[in-house]
Amino acid sequence: MINLILFGKPGSGKGTQAKFVKEKYDLVHISTGDVFRFNISKNTDLGLLAKSYMEKGDLVPDEVTIKMLESEVENFPNAKGFIFDGFPRTTTQAQILDNFLDSKNMSISMTIALDVDEDLLIDRLIKRGKESGRIDDQDRSKIQNRFDEYNNKTAPLINFYKAQNKFFKVNGVGDVDQISNRIFNTIEKKT
Repeated sequence: MINLILFGKPGSGKGTQAKFVKEKYDLVHISTGDVFRFNISKNTDLGLLAKSYMEKGDLVPDEVTIKMLESEVENFPNAKGFIFDGFPRTTTQAQILDNFLDSKNMSISMTIALDVDEDLLIDRLIKRGKESGRIDDQDRSKIQNRFDEYNNKTAPLINFYKAQNKFFKVNGVGDVDQISNRIFNTIEKKT
């Protein structure tokens, strides 16, 4: 079983690349963004709560996120593995995820961080926001707030996973296929 975490700053291509990794390795893709959007579109209590944070550009609290994700994992008891896209975002979330997976006799195999310059990410996000209508991708101050959240809360995950020899950085700039091949090569070498 392969359980991967794909992370990087907003706009780094996590969702796009997760789909390719999912197909190649037959993994279940669990995207916090997709899980949030589903719960928000269904107006669930957790979805409405998540929406109130997302509209401000803030991270959704751990307890809300984790309840949604545990349910997703439990929906696939026979999975060959999972790829977590956008979670964990903090060391606390990583520890909670490790404990949850351990209770299911699973563990994280590796984490892959997509490395992209912030100026390029801002351009990507604004373009995506205009095309998709996503409000949180159209406002530079909200985008910068999301980068600040990442730098302050998510970047410490690097040391958490480095200490477990599970952290790998991949250049997230270039053609989509080039980036995918870099990720595949990293997975093949390390699993």
